[in-house]
Amino acid sequence: MTSRFWIGAATLSAVAFAIGGSAAAQRGQFRQMLERARNHQPADPNSTKLKAPGDYRFSFERDGLTREYLVHVPKSYRGGPMPMLLALHGGGGSADYQADDSKYRLISKSEAAGFIAVFPNGYSRFRSGILGTWNAGACCAAAVHNKIDDVGFIREVIARVETQANIDHRRIFATGMSNGAMMSWRLACEAPEIRAIAPVEGTDNTAGCKPAHPVPVIEFHAVNDEMVAFNGGPGPKSFTQVNFTSVQATQAKWVALNRADPKAKRVLTVAGAHCDLHPAKPGGAPVELCVTDTGGHSWPGGGTQQGRKQPSMAISANDLMWSFFSSL
Repeated sequence: MTSRFWIGAATLSAVAFAIGGSAAAQRGQFRQMLERARNHQPADPNSTKLKAPGDYRFSFERDGLTREYLVHVPKSYRGGPMPMLLALHGGGGSADYQADDSKYRLISKSEAAGFIAVFPNGYSRFRSGILGTWNAGACCAAAVHNKIDDVGFIREVIARVETQANIDHRRIFATGMSNGAMMSWRLACEAPEIRAIAPVEGTDNTAGCKPAHPVPVIEFHAVNDEMVAFNGGPGPKSFTQVNFTSVQATQAKWVALNRADPKAKRVLTVAGAHCDLHPAKPGGAPVELCVTDTGGHSWPGGGTQQGRKQPSMAISANDLMWSFFSSL
């Protein structure tokens, strides 16, 4: 698919902890990033109605900053209510990178499953949105240092898209990679519009959390993640010294917040991966964890990440998250 996202879009995969990669891949992709950044086209500042399938770029002013978001409307959209998935890029990335179907295959999943995909851009000093980060609590970088109100920004994105398209308010979901995954946890804590989340390779690093309602969770994490270590602490290859919360602590926190069953049951076992589910108790919400033995800091079932083509993964984060969301 030819996408308007890539008209002058900036890609970045390596100079930040969210994406990693070899030095050679970093240099090549950094050159690519700079070339595309020079030609970045302005976004539509209006809440233009999304009447036809396709790819769109929008911007608006908030807190003295110009903030952008991308929208993909699948071919199956005919004006009836449709779910929305917010997909948040990793630290040092951009909305354009997260929307690149060769990297995360979320555009393909939007077409196959029938949902509107929305890609907000994190805080960036650059007009093109490159090197974006999210204020997800303890992480990350400039967004935290500048106390950027990313919760307010994303809530405004949701409100704008709801005026632009017919969104099923009961089916607004969030996912994200790394720093973006961490931001999805914060949204679950502070944005009541969010009905469920699917964080990938990023734990909950919020200081406090009082969700307005139970928020179903399906979390993905590799045992050998070298950026956000499975057992917590600063990852051995992370550019930040944040003492990341462990996967185990994150799960325990949300089992309690969601009033889920403390006893998990194995719901999927395949070579190299498994998923454990804490079922919802009355009035609560489920919490599921899918673990891969390999893959490192990457999106299970994604495409070309970390400067190299991903090996065939045991599971697909896109397939499992959408199956989980559809079951709610």
